[in-house]
Amino acid sequence: MLRKFVRSVKFAWAGIVLTARAEQSFRLQLLAALAVGVLGYFLKLSRAEWALLVVVAVSVLVLELLNSAVERLVDLFMPRMHQYAEEVKDIMAGAVFVMSLGAAIVGVIIFLPHLMTVWGY
Repeated sequence: MLRKFVRSVKFAWAGIVLTARAEQSFRLQLLAALAVGVLGYFLKLSRAEWALLVVVAVSVLVLELLNSAVERLVDLFMPRMHQYAEEVKDIMAGAVFVMSLGAAIVGVIIFLPHLMTVWGY
């Protein structure tokens, strides 16, 4: 059982590494998540703030992983660009964008009061 679990984790990690190597947007989102973590550490966020930031950051990364998988599936099954193939890719990109925008709004809501205090407002 442990052997199967370790094998599954290796496959999952391989998928994450593959996506990080192939997708610039995933690398940027990883960098943004790291920046949020560093800023959160220095601003001494509460547990609730950390929990919310982790949820939204992980949601963006998971959605980007799904987007990358769907893009590959579309390319596999529809090698010639079909209108629906393009639409599926656009819809997935839209989903990532909406989640990223939501994550940015959550970040502003959490970080702005802390930064205002640091800046003396």
